[in-house]
Amino acid sequence: MIRNYFKIAFRNLSRNKTYAGINIFGLAMGLATCLLIILYISDELSFDKHHKDPDRIFRVATSSKLEDWSAAAGPVAAGLQNDFPEVEAAARILKFPGVKKMLLKYRQGATEKQFYEPNGYYADSTLFDIFTYDFKYGNAKTALSSPNTLVLSETVAEKIFGNTDPIGKTIKIGLFFGDFDYTVTGVFKDNHKSHVDAHMLLSMQNNDLGGWVSQQKNWATNNLFHTYVKLKQGTSAQAFEAKLPAFMDRNAAVDLKALGITKKLFLQAVPDIYLTSAIGNELSLNGSMTYLYIFGSIAAFLLLIACINFMNLSTARSEKRVREVGVRKVLGAFKKSLVYQFLSESLMLSVFGLLLALVFIQLFLPVFNDLTGKQLSILQNTDFILWIVGVTLVTGLFAGLYPAFFLSSFKPVNVLKGRLVNSISVVAVRKGLVVFQFTISIILILGAVVIWQQLSFIQNQNLGFNKEQKIVIPLKSNQTADHFRVLRDEVLANPHVVSASSGSAHPGGETVDDLLFYTENKSMNEAVDIHFAAVGENYIETLGFTMVAGRPFSRSFSGDSSSIILNERAVKELGYNAKTAIGKNIYFELNNVRGRMQIVGVVKDFNFESLHERIKPYGLTTTISDKYRYLIANVKTTDYGVLIASIEKSWNKLNPGTPFSYSFMNQDFQQRYDKELRTSRIVIYFTFIAIIIASLGLFGLATFSAAQRTKEIGIRKVLGASVMSIAGMLSREFVVLVLIAIVIASPVAWYGMQLWLQDFAYKIEIKWWVFALSGLVALVVALLTVSYQSIKAALMNPVESLRSE
Repeated sequence: MIRNYFKIAFRNLSRNKTYAGINIFGLAMGLATCLLIILYISDELSFDKHHKDPDRIFRVATSSKLEDWSAAAGPVAAGLQNDFPEVEAAARILKFPGVKKMLLKYRQGATEKQFYEPNGYYADSTLFDIFTYDFKYGNAKTALSSPNTLVLSETVAEKIFGNTDPIGKTIKIGLFFGDFDYTVTGVFKDNHKSHVDAHMLLSMQNNDLGGWVSQQKNWATNNLFHTYVKLKQGTSAQAFEAKLPAFMDRNAAVDLKALGITKKLFLQAVPDIYLTSAIGNELSLNGSMTYLYIFGSIAAFLLLIACINFMNLSTARSEKRVREVGVRKVLGAFKKSLVYQFLSESLMLSVFGLLLALVFIQLFLPVFNDLTGKQLSILQNTDFILWIVGVTLVTGLFAGLYPAFFLSSFKPVNVLKGRLVNSISVVAVRKGLVVFQFTISIILILGAVVIWQQLSFIQNQNLGFNKEQKIVIPLKSNQTADHFRVLRDEVLANPHVVSASSGSAHPGGETVDDLLFYTENKSMNEAVDIHFAAVGENYIETLGFTMVAGRPFSRSFSGDSSSIILNERAVKELGYNAKTAIGKNIYFELNNVRGRMQIVGVVKDFNFESLHERIKPYGLTTTISDKYRYLIANVKTTDYGVLIASIEKSWNKLNPGTPFSYSFMNQDFQQRYDKELRTSRIVIYFTFIAIIIASLGLFGLATFSAAQRTKEIGIRKVLGASVMSIAGMLSREFVVLVLIAIVIASPVAWYGMQLWLQDFAYKIEIKWWVFALSGLVALVVALLTVSYQSIKAALMNPVESLRSE
């Protein structure tokens, strides 16, 4: 029986090639898009799920009145382990402040390999008691138990050692204050995804940072240690978290009181961090659950649009099937068997659509990987095969369910008498589905336009300085820092370089240096948290900061070692204004020593990080931190290749043992918006696909509408109707439906995009013309889609259409 159903279904489809082609292509586009998004979502949801007992692993983060922070003070981990028997293990990860990449050097005989590698972290030896890593070489339990040891990812190990076992080999790690030997004790496979995107993990016990780490006994300062705990089986995370305030009171009260601040600890479930956490000092760029909801909704709606095409075309061509239904019922067919028959057609179309969809996926997967920044594969997990089967079956059944019950409900007496069922309710449902299709398409168009506007806004917003044509060269070793002045002078000798300076940080990069400053006659209880960077000569001029009051740093003033330049925000929070602040002293406490800085200048507010965050109090000094971390050059050229080659030549002459690297400041800022840029590209592509699928359905409906009204068109032409009036009559119905969709889509899209814009501290206002443009695009697409069939029908010879009369 089932075989007979599919045989009849195949015959019906082969006799209606246009109908079948439109449906198969539409379903294929919908299935391909849906499955690609499922592949992406599945990959995003897999982060940190590979750990053993992931529900017992938590990150201990810090909260203050200023912001939430993903790290904690140095002694927190040991304190939790000592104070709470419910803590099975505790460990810390330290991201070296301001260092995006570490220099790796390996020499074997006359061969030397050296390169920069990102995502290198220091870690306690107990880290592998909490996190699960699949080791290719070495033993996770003991890998970091000895000083100056490190474990590498499989990819990094192959870059250095090929496919050989590197255990026991020595690598030099180059930092800006020296080179340090580390022994390789493990290699872990790159078969897991984690918010700790580590390419290498170095022992926290070492001879570079080890001394500083061991001195971190203060519970209030240097909150740089990402702290993790694994709770014992049966421990309630909520009950454990409720004990943390008392824990801080016991251990941190004295240190916090001395600084005049309050802090509390809170837990973050590790499997949730990647998609839900966006607090300060994250180890790497996290994903977004909001975007997964957006993409998931797009996938569902695109597939739904394709299914609606099937429903509409099936019910629209009911005239061609009613006599078949009537004859079958007269011959004894039950309604159930007819439902099965029509569902088999739907499933067959869905299977054909899947086969074409798999071709589309293979063709589009490289482009999709480029859009998302991933390396996805159809066969990357067996669950995806189940998704393919499940989505195909659900699509076939959902698309065919309404047409099956609709077509099987015809009464044979009415059908065989020529009373065709095309009731007002059926037509209303069909029109409603068309409105739904174009409502979704218009929402996507609106979303794509607003996202593009916001990204354009943040990329062109005045940040308070000039980020264009700025080359940033990291100085990652003692040698490069020592040679800074000579290198700067050689760079300045190039006629295309306007100015150059140095700094411990640069806009678009990372800045974690901050101190609490208070004014005269006040105490630490009234201090303001001010982030700062140590800078060299001409830093303000090179970056184009605008002086509001006072002066920039100058070699003419010997006292500038104890001077500070603040932004307007910092001055305001300290209780001054730009004019009254100049010459005032502000104070800080570092290592139990009171320090003093004199305000010598005020610069216009600037965004040091991104427009996701509001402007923070910021200061520029010539001391406190190491100002020789970066060389920053302001250039003016159109031939960057020649300029970079010239700078690299000078670099290699002065620093032969250190590879040359650089970045452009505007690109550093661009990376801050990677999620938004990827989202915008994905939404634009999917909007285009949604329009194609919706237009396919509209084309099919226009075709059947014109076929049904052939004789009416012939009579109108005989009576003198023009081609344009007939084409307008046939198009008018669909134009009205699109106009209704515009009315429905506009408020929905406005609300959704307002929610999305909340992630930005600085954002656009959605103007009225965005709605007009989106509606116009949808209207033009609809008109172009139906006009071909309308004009074709209007041009038909009336003699042909009226011959049977």
